[in-house]
Amino acid sequence: MSNRAWYYAAQGQQQGPISEEQLRDFVARGVVNADTLVWTEGMAGWEKAGRIPGLISDVADQSPALPPDFAADSEGPLSVELDLWTFLGWAVLFVIGAAFIIPAPWTATYFYRYVIERIHVPGRGFLAFTGQPLDIWYVFIGLGVLSYVGTSHRAIVELLALVGQAFLSWMVIRWLAANVVADKRPAEIRFEGSPLAYVGWYVLMIVSTITIIGWAWVIPAWMRWICRNIQGTRREIIFTASGLEVLWRTIVFALGCAFIIPIPWVLRWYTQWYVSQFGLVARGSALASDA
Repeated sequence: MSNRAWYYAAQGQQQGPISEEQLRDFVARGVVNADTLVWTEGMAGWEKAGRIPGLISDVADQSPALPPDFAADSEGPLSVELDLWTFLGWAVLFVIGAAFIIPAPWTATYFYRYVIERIHVPGRGFLAFTGQPLDIWYVFIGLGVLSYVGTSHRAIVELLALVGQAFLSWMVIRWLAANVVADKRPAEIRFEGSPLAYVGWYVLMIVSTITIIGWAWVIPAWMRWICRNIQGTRREIIFTASGLEVLWRTIVFALGCAFIIPIPWVLRWYTQWYVSQFGLVARGSALASDA
């Protein structure tokens, strides 16, 4: 097998593209089995994975040699598989829900669920999400209301709205972390960052826009702070993107959105890149210290 992009069929839909390494990982964990249809460039059509020379047999031969806790201790970046038009549809509904406020708990919850359940974690497979729209409905309603309050053009009102949005966003992150499921059981992770510090980062990010490009360096630092405050994981979560990487990719994303037609492609490209900047490493490793 070469290092080409692969696709596979699951739940009646085409999934991918994924790398050869990911495909072999899926085979090892049973996500892809001998009867799963797969395809890559150069093949005449879709074929069962069991009929691809060396795919199932090679992985089966290698699996017994792996240490028992290999999967639990695997390191590497996260990845996310997003269908172009489905992702765009959920993103549009997310924005519409926020604008009309009342639908926000539903549109936000299902948008988060769509993305989270397509995130692949090294050694753990795909995540799941158990959060429900009415869990923290008041938070999403509050965020919608404050977005309008913040346009009052009165400095004190805008500042209070900003602080309020920051606090409610902190509540959303805690809710998201508490409802992540891995390996069909609660991941039992917690976000323990203080609300005061989170509000500080939020305000700093807004203020940094005055410098035109300073926000691009604030965001990676903020993401690393968030990662350090996620507890309950056997491995440490890191964020690897630099300020320069955030800057140029965000500029490309904004330019693509300005021309409207490229929006679906640049939205997926930017989201997939952003998710891939989060990764898992052994606690206390050099990468964790650098992050």
